Amino acid sequence: MNYKKLALDKHKQLGGKIALKLKDNLDSKENLSTYYTPGVAAVSSLVAEHPKQTRDYTWTNNNVAIVSDGSAVLGLGDIGPYGALPVMEGKAMLFKHFADIDAVPIVLDVHGTDEIVNAIKAIAPSFGGINLEDISAPKCFEIEERLKSDLKIPVMHDDQHGTAVVTLAGLINAAKVVGKDLNDCKVTLSGTGAAGIAIVKLIKKYAPKIHIIAVDSKGIIYKGRDNLNTSKEDLLKYLDKTSHEGSLKNAVTGADIFIGVSSPNILTTEMIKLMTPRPIIFAMANPDPEITPEKAMLAGAAVIATGRSDYPNQVNNALAFPGIFRGALDNNVHKITERHKLNAAEAIANLVEKPTADNIVPNIGNKKLVEVIANLIR
Repeated sequence: MNYKKLALDKHKQLGGKIALKLKDNLDSKENLSTYYTPGVAAVSSLVAEHPKQTRDYTWTNNNVAIVSDGSAVLGLGDIGPYGALPVMEGKAMLFKHFADIDAVPIVLDVHGTDEIVNAIKAIAPSFGGINLEDISAPKCFEIEERLKSDLKIPVMHDDQHGTAVVTLAGLINAAKVVGKDLNDCKVTLSGTGAAGIAIVKLIKKYAPKIHIIAVDSKGIIYKGRDNLNTSKEDLLKYLDKTSHEGSLKNAVTGADIFIGVSSPNILTTEMIKLMTPRPIIFAMANPDPEITPEKAMLAGAAVIATGRSDYPNQVNNALAFPGIFRGALDNNVHKITERHKLNAAEAIANLVEKPTADNIVPNIGNKKLVEVIANLIR
């Protein structure tokens, strides 16, 4: 099927893919007077005097802003706010479909850290949560941290933490399939942008003794290497202290697990053969993975995951973020913590009762997903 043509036709036919729905109708003078003037004045006066009750009287108890500047759209790069808007609308569909959360796409035509932070803080009173999306590294790290510090509503950069949660969930079950303890494993991570850094931190939190080597476009990241930005300098504390200069080939030699959030076709069958027997391959670059599952299987990979829906084991953020925000909104959680993310990863993993090589994460349509995650976000 030609999805490019179908997508263009459908979007033009519908004029986008989301719309506003009223919770009641205005088919009587009584309703008009109740919901607008003069009735609304009573509600406005109450929440003006008691701002903490805003979520009881407005839609902020069930809404999230999806905010992007379009500087790092998955698979498309820096395409700006207009190009990002269809992606943000799609994210809003997922929020509504899976968790019944009203999500509003907001694209910003500013790109500086201060400008983005100030814009989001200015609109924050209208929302119950902020989902940051497709904002480039390293500025995304500072933006998220500043907003988490300044706002009293949950803020999460899904490119980082949604990816990390689902990756960890998949690894928990992949390790069971191959009969290994993650604490005893050596991991090679390719790609040290927003997702890669978050994955490293969450895995290390779950399995403190795990050995991780990280690789970027210039090779292995190690202490003393030239031109490390502040986020990569910070990453060093989570990496194997024996890391030294070398290429991806050097990094994967003897590794149990490969995690890719980088570029297509950079992992070869020869490299996989240098890993330990029955290695785990998470090739999650989109739309084209670091190695195709077919090639990875021929090279001896025991478990293979990608970010694509046309292969088994799709590592997709939509397994995590609807439930995380559902729980945060329902339980009036002000900050999404590391414990929340670990709980979400374990909950996702536990939904697969008997993991196999082709089944390490639940199907995205699993009806239990949102509920089991939301119950743990308190």
